[in-house]
Amino acid sequence: MEISADELRSVLNNVLKKHKDLKTEGFALESCRSMIALMDTDGSGKINFDEFRHLWDKLKSWQKIFKHYDTDHSGTINSYEMRNAVKDAGFCLNKQLYDIITMRYADKNMNIDFDSFICCFVRLEGMFRAFQAFDKDGDGIIKLNVLEWLQLTMYA
Repeated sequence: MEISADELRSVLNNVLKKHKDLKTEGFALESCRSMIALMDTDGSGKINFDEFRHLWDKLKSWQKIFKHYDTDHSGTINSYEMRNAVKDAGFCLNKQLYDIITMRYADKNMNIDFDSFICCFVRLEGMFRAFQAFDKDGDGIIKLNVLEWLQLTMYA
């Protein structure tokens, strides 16, 4: 009972069709691959029911945040609203990182759609989780060799 990125995309996009208020084209396959990578604890490339349930809870939480900031119901939030959304989700970043998020996830008008919003949050969650896993003594410093770095970033 595991699902792949293709199957996850199908499930999530069918659910999104019922949420007309999100005004989204749905999730791209790459977004779903990122979601699988975030939740795939055994490295199978698929997620089981418990992993899916955990992902589902995160998606519902993040969707609520997105809707809160999409006050004009355009299906996008601007880069300033994104900063507040990131804070509301519990991620503490600096100005430089917010600028990087905008460069990476915003369109030419500095707006972020739902798919990009979720991709950003999946990435942030994965990065924080990976760092914490390597920060054994909790001092905020990790040491990785090149193979560990490549392995960590390739599947993220």
